[in-house]
Amino acid sequence: MFSYKVDDQIAIELLQQKDKEELYNLIDDNREHLRKWMQWVDKRTSSEDFETIIPMWITNYANNNGFDAGIRYNGKLVGMIGLHFVDWKNKSTSIAYFLSEEGQGKGVITRSVSSLMKYLFEEMNMHRIEIQCAGNNLKSISVPTRLGFVQEGIKRDGQWLYDHYEDLITFSMLKSDWERK
Repeated sequence: MFSYKVDDQIAIELLQQKDKEELYNLIDDNREHLRKWMQWVDKRTSSEDFETIIPMWITNYANNNGFDAGIRYNGKLVGMIGLHFVDWKNKSTSIAYFLSEEGQGKGVITRSVSSLMKYLFEEMNMHRIEIQCAGNNLKSISVPTRLGFVQEGIKRDGQWLYDHYEDLITFSMLKSDWERK
C-alpha cells in the first residue's frame, strides 16, 4: 500500500478498511468545521459509508489514477490529501486536502503539499499541479499562496455548498516554476 513519509511528524498513507472507523470519527468530530467547505460531509453518517468508498480509492491508486490518503500527524489521523485524476497525456493533476480543526496551525497541510509536489515533479515527472480553494476559505488559500502557486482565476459560483454558491479559486504550479524556487 501507498505510504509516504513527509517528515518525522507527518505521514501520508492510503487508507484501508481497518481505518474506516478512525476516518469516520475524524469527520464526525469535525463535522461543523468541515461542513463550511466540503459538500460531502453530511453524506457520511457512519463508518460503513466508507466500505464502498475505500475500495474505489485503492482502485484509483492501483490504476495509477491518483489517490485519496490519510494524513497522520504523530501517528494520529488528522486529515486527508488526494490527487484527483492524473492526466498522463498532459502530465497534470490536482491536489485536494482537508484538515481537522485540531490539526491546524502546525504546518501539516503546507508540509504535506510541499513534499507531495517534490514527489510529483521529481519522481512522477508531472508538468502541472493544480489546487482549487473555496473563495472564502482563507486558511486553505494560504497553502498554495505560501508555496508559490500562481492564482489563475476565479470560477464564480463554482460550487454549491448546502445553501449558497461559493467561488472557487484555481492555483497552479508548473514544473518550471518549481525548479526556479
